[in-house]
Amino acid sequence: MLRIRHEVNGGPEVLFAEEVDRPEAGAGEVLIRVEAVGVTLPTVRKVREGSEPIPFGGEVAGEIVALGAGVTAFGVGDRVTGLCFADAYAEFAVLNTAMTSSIPDGVTAVEAVALVRSGLVARGAYEAARLEPGESVLVTAAASAVGTLALQYAKAGGAARVVAAVSSADKADFVRGLGADEVVLYEDADWGAPYDVILDGVGGDLLGPAVRALATGGRLVAFSSGGGTVEAYELLVRGASLIGFQMRAIAVGKPELYDRWLRELWQMREEGTLRTAVHEEIPLDDAARAHTLIEQRRNLGKVVLVP
Repeated sequence: MLRIRHEVNGGPEVLFAEEVDRPEAGAGEVLIRVEAVGVTLPTVRKVREGSEPIPFGGEVAGEIVALGAGVTAFGVGDRVTGLCFADAYAEFAVLNTAMTSSIPDGVTAVEAVALVRSGLVARGAYEAARLEPGESVLVTAAASAVGTLALQYAKAGGAARVVAAVSSADKADFVRGLGADEVVLYEDADWGAPYDVILDGVGGDLLGPAVRALATGGRLVAFSSGGGTVEAYELLVRGASLIGFQMRAIAVGKPELYDRWLRELWQMREEGTLRTAVHEEIPLDDAARAHTLIEQRRNLGKVVLVP
């Protein structure tokens, strides 16, 4: 099978394709023929900034072709999506059943990859913020796969004002089309502050300005891999809160909540409350171009690799 990997850390140019044997499903695992792979900013950052090369994990979708020992919840031929912890950029991938869910009839693998993981992160960040109807919300990285869904969650939750923060003005019409009432650029002086809630998918140098844009009693939920530091005094003078959110903690520690969020996600998609946005479907062997799109922040929605 075809697999994408890297032997040194660096930019997209370090990625290369190779032919390797198809993996086997172990106990509690399923093997799928991959139809779609989601490309995420954390993965792109690990390639460029990591201390050593690691196998690509990621969100995948496709058809089950083999079952590991003890698997009864799924069958060969089932269409599923889930989180693969190693070698996700490949024509076949192994999924642990705890991180696997069925794809409803009529939904493509590309749409499943664009919705499930990003939607669950958006939902988790939204829940962590404890948004009250009538409050104001700012979403950073609003044109990203998670950001586009976070905008829609905020609107569905009754926010009085939903503002999208993006890196360039050419993304404004796109995020407005997904529910943003206003659009600000990272380079703007005050981001239209103050905000009751900020859902931050960028981190890094933007974390400080984001905290300063909080209203008294405001909450900032950080869910990116960008890190960053905050002066405690900035929180103190605002009586504000900084909350970290990671989806893995829910998937592993609260599986019943994870399953409920997943069911609600599909229901909202069916009702039209949530719409996915796919920037481009790119051949698996052109993964370097997908990483370039993400690094340059040119994507509007999800970037998907298709074997």
